[in-house]
Amino acid sequence: MSKENGPQQQYSDNQDSVMIGSMYENWFLEYASYVILERAVPAVSDGLKPVQRRILHAMKEMDDGRFNKVANVVGQTMQYHPHGDASISAAIVNLGQKDLLIETQGNWGDERTGDGAAASRYIEARLSKFALEVAFNPKTTEWQLSYDGRKNEPLSLPMKFPLLLAQGAEGIAVGLSTKILPHNFCELLEACIRHLKNKPFELYPDFSTGGYVDVSNYNDGARGGKVRVRAKIEDIDKKSVAIRSVPYGVTTSQLVDSILKANDSGKIKIKSISDNTAAEVELVVQLATGISTDQTIDALYAFTDCEISISPNACVIVEDKPHFVSASDLLKQSVADTKALLLRELQIKLSELEEDWHFSSLEKIFIEKRIYRDIEEETTWEGVLEAIDKGLKPYKKQFRREITQDDIVRLTEIRIKRISKFDAFKADEHIKGVNDAIGEVKNNIEHLNDYAIKYYEGILKKYGKGRERQTDIRLFETIQANVVAIANVKLYVNRKEGFIGTGLKKDEYLFDCSDLDQIIVFRRNGTMQVTKVSDKNFIGKDIEHVDIFRKNDERTTYNMIYLDGKTGIAFAKRFNVTGVTRDKEYDLTKGNPASKVLYFSANPNGEAEVVTINLSPGSKARVKNLDFSFETLDIKNRSAGGNQVTKYPIKNIKLKEKGKSTLSALKIWYDPNTGRLNKDENGMLLGRFADDDKIIAFYKDGSYELTDFELTNRYETEYTLHIQKFHPEDVVSAVYYDAASGQYYAKRFVVETHTLKNKFSFIKEGTGNYLATVSTASEPNIIVRSGKKKSEWTEQQIALSEFAEVTGWKAVGKKLGIADVKEITLIPNEESSAERPTLF
Repeated sequence: MSKENGPQQQYSDNQDSVMIGSMYENWFLEYASYVILERAVPAVSDGLKPVQRRILHAMKEMDDGRFNKVANVVGQTMQYHPHGDASISAAIVNLGQKDLLIETQGNWGDERTGDGAAASRYIEARLSKFALEVAFNPKTTEWQLSYDGRKNEPLSLPMKFPLLLAQGAEGIAVGLSTKILPHNFCELLEACIRHLKNKPFELYPDFSTGGYVDVSNYNDGARGGKVRVRAKIEDIDKKSVAIRSVPYGVTTSQLVDSILKANDSGKIKIKSISDNTAAEVELVVQLATGISTDQTIDALYAFTDCEISISPNACVIVEDKPHFVSASDLLKQSVADTKALLLRELQIKLSELEEDWHFSSLEKIFIEKRIYRDIEEETTWEGVLEAIDKGLKPYKKQFRREITQDDIVRLTEIRIKRISKFDAFKADEHIKGVNDAIGEVKNNIEHLNDYAIKYYEGILKKYGKGRERQTDIRLFETIQANVVAIANVKLYVNRKEGFIGTGLKKDEYLFDCSDLDQIIVFRRNGTMQVTKVSDKNFIGKDIEHVDIFRKNDERTTYNMIYLDGKTGIAFAKRFNVTGVTRDKEYDLTKGNPASKVLYFSANPNGEAEVVTINLSPGSKARVKNLDFSFETLDIKNRSAGGNQVTKYPIKNIKLKEKGKSTLSALKIWYDPNTGRLNKDENGMLLGRFADDDKIIAFYKDGSYELTDFELTNRYETEYTLHIQKFHPEDVVSAVYYDAASGQYYAKRFVVETHTLKNKFSFIKEGTGNYLATVSTASEPNIIVRSGKKKSEWTEQQIALSEFAEVTGWKAVGKKLGIADVKEITLIPNEESSAERPTLF
């Protein structure tokens, strides 16, 4: 070995030298290409990585309809896959857990809990009927030699299904990665059919772990997209909630750890969490005292793995090169490949049928015309062949192709027993059947598109049952972390020195807050600043007021009287602070030096108080005491100068009378997509709400619940039938189904219980009972459609106000008395409005 100047070295072997730089350049490129093509990234043709393809091929070789030990499958696969048994065993388990291509027996682990599968010698597997139908056909398979050259293995399986989208795929290679999310089996087949019919289609992920998914930014599965996945969380009672699923890719143990971590950091407050997962996921979270379930559910989504974000990155191998594609591209490519495979299968079948027709016809003539007797006196093989050929000569025009020597040789192989038992009628029937089959195959080739549609429809009908969507598609509301965060720290202030923070425990205590909150500070010199909660922060001396800053808050109103340092005139103003730049100082006065705040108040609902202004005794004003009402001022921008109050010197200002809100009642909307209240005009307007107003929600299980109008309230859309502003005088008209009697009942009542956030059932208890319709209109009418056949349905209109009397909310109600009820529809009422909605 010799050294040269610079970082490179030369190695000598038999006078040949190789530069290390060149070795890195070439060998690393070969390694990267190998990992990309042979290990990490699936092929677009069949949606499989090489190890998966080899496993399926090995299982097909072993297939006899019975289960095989996975250890045996691993051994068989090692003939084709040169990377050890561990990688093969892990890949088999991964395929088996997807429950599509492989049927499993034994303990195969659980992707929800993270439990691993038993050892490969204890578990068994076999190919599913679905896999045997869509993934294998030796006649259309391209083959290559295995790594040791001893056997043939498939270059690509003839996959007639968008497997890559159904199973999903994930892999990390050198310099790139792939992440394709799984999609619903039935939806994929329906999309294939729609594509073949030139109709638009949409594809969205579906996860075996269930839960909810927001696909608004999915971007068709291409790079740059994102989906948000949530666990299903339900109220058990006021003190506990249950997590009924886990997000895709998260295990129950990981979820528990994230919840405990959020609790330790003070983001949420819980007493305990227990994992009761068995056949179904169930994590029960016991809440801390004073914490609501709605706030806890939001906090679980905001601070734990109950909600995660997944970014798809569909990278596949196309013609030995990696390509970034979309889900729609993958489906269209799969459909094109499937059509090509179906065409190839039809062509092969047509060729086989043509051959069958040809030889069956040849055999019939050979036997019926007794041509076999022409060879009895021939002594040579050539003579035998010539005799048969001469005997067939008059009939050659009946055939669709030339009669070859191989055909004649096959005729000589017909046994005497077959000749003696030959049935001309059966032969004609067989030839006719083959001919019909040829016609059918040719028709399918001519109408290949329709044939492919029928193929997909057959697959859907045969294997689609039990593969319905498991993940509910929903539009998620945006949860502001600082809004749902638990107040986990105490904030202190040193007004004289100008410090605020959580570490100033010897100074004045202000309030509890979250470490995610922002704090708004007003100083006596008329300036304002918003800053983040920290251990200790200097924000300026002579602090007048400190509070939690709520962005876009148009209700909180600040009333202020300040002295202008230049003119000596006192000005009054009312203003909101909706949005600012953090840590930037804002002047609320006219900006003149020596200006100062004489009076300041913060009013959460726009209250306008009355104050008494006492002027200096030495002032020239005749009246030294005057009252001023902030109600006379409009609420303006924070930069407004304000209205003049007095030009005389002020001794002090004192509160005389607390004010009432000058703001109109708050408009609240309900968004049925998210089940949340909002002020952003999303969904249905419930009306204007003052402090004591309430909301009433009616649920499909026949219960109602009164709530306040806090925006953190949560209403499960799948269980909520009707929601509106609560009016105590309203009469509730309801129709419900009693499963025990098979009858519908109507009842009318006034809500008597006014306890907030308690559900009260007002229908008969029993399994299968449900609320059909409900209204608070004064004269509600329903249409009842009944009958055994839809074509024979009859309609009957019922005025509920006349049909049933107003009784107590626990009363059973009055039986409708209509047989074979199929549909009950509430007729929209004219009095329904934004202020008093009836039914959505």
